[in-house]
Amino acid sequence: MENSIAIILFLSFFILVFIGTPISFSIGIATVLSMIIMFPFETAISIVSQRLATGIDSFALLAIPFFILAGNIMNQGGIAIRLINLARLIIGRLPGALFHVNILANMMFGSISGSATASAAAVGGTLAPIQKKEGYDERLSAAVNISSCITGLLIPPSNVLIVYSLVAGGVSVGALFVAGYIPGILMGLSLMLVVGICFKNEQYTIIKDKITLKKSILIFWQAIPSLMLIILVVGGIVGGIFTATEASAIAVLYTFILSVIIYRTISIKELPNLILESVIMTSVILLLIGFSVGMSWAMTNADIPFMISEFLLNISENPIIILLIINIILLIVGVFMDMTPAVLIFAPIFLPIIQDLGINTIHFGIIMTANLCVGLCTPPVGTALFVGCSVGKVKVQDIIKPLIPFYSALFLMIMLITYFPSISLALPKIIGLI
Repeated sequence: MENSIAIILFLSFFILVFIGTPISFSIGIATVLSMIIMFPFETAISIVSQRLATGIDSFALLAIPFFILAGNIMNQGGIAIRLINLARLIIGRLPGALFHVNILANMMFGSISGSATASAAAVGGTLAPIQKKEGYDERLSAAVNISSCITGLLIPPSNVLIVYSLVAGGVSVGALFVAGYIPGILMGLSLMLVVGICFKNEQYTIIKDKITLKKSILIFWQAIPSLMLIILVVGGIVGGIFTATEASAIAVLYTFILSVIIYRTISIKELPNLILESVIMTSVILLLIGFSVGMSWAMTNADIPFMISEFLLNISENPIIILLIINIILLIVGVFMDMTPAVLIFAPIFLPIIQDLGINTIHFGIIMTANLCVGLCTPPVGTALFVGCSVGKVKVQDIIKPLIPFYSALFLMIMLITYFPSISLALPKIIGLI
């Protein structure tokens, strides 16, 4: 009985996704089909509806629409060019300078906007013409932009970590945010290392613009307000001044003042469209969360997490082997599925296994996010990949080979994050969040 429920649930879900059904409806339909085996049709529909409503009935989820709105305001607010100028000021003297600038700017902009695709579009779109003018290979430029735009998703604030905290049973959002700093920075540095090693013999120019002390101070001064958002949000949460939800509302107010009043890059007339875009994005995410909660309930009711846990532990009881298998599964899942539904579906499956092995749930949240981030820059459905190719004006098939060294670096960093928990947990422990 339980085996048949699991087969129907996953088989119907993957078939629906494969034929192009929107993933939220794929989750909902698959859940109903599996529950019909356990309950009468009317009861199954009623349970799914109740779980959908219960899944989105959470005060903590208010943080997501606010952070999305804050990110959209920042994306339209001329933030990218200010961060690019700051990155050029910091590392513009390194060989292959514009590659390094791209990586550092993506780390900063991605963490502020909370979106890899927005980062790939804003930073890559701004730098691509400059890189082309300086003689940089368009394929390599696109590969650097695509692989680095995901690093900001580990550096808070991060909507994916908020979703994980809810699935994981109230794991501290503040602790997750702080835990993401070192892994996110290390992933960015690993990509810089690839640039330094693989392209050291390429004739890429160093930025030789003479920057006076006055201009340096001006560039730094213009970038400070944007960077202050991270300090304001994360510092307020960690310091106990406000919750993650309250921090998200403050982020909206701050970005409004920054973009509309200080920078004056957004007019009041543009705000309704930005709010509408945010509402649409929020609706998609909340629908995914609601249906995914129903699927999680169906899986738990059918003992699917227990079956998967038993299967993995039968392969090996060695945490090193189990974590390697989970990493591989998450990397494969990330290739075919967006991050939010992947977290909602697979976190409830793997969390019991992780807890049995004595692995910290905060550490696993960072592992899961790091794995799923990579899927955003891989074919066939990586959104960051297609956005990066679009702004870089290159074909997808032309940049797969240049991306391989960067994929390798990201995979090695995931292994490092996985097997050295202190990389994720050191900062939360120092601050007293664990």
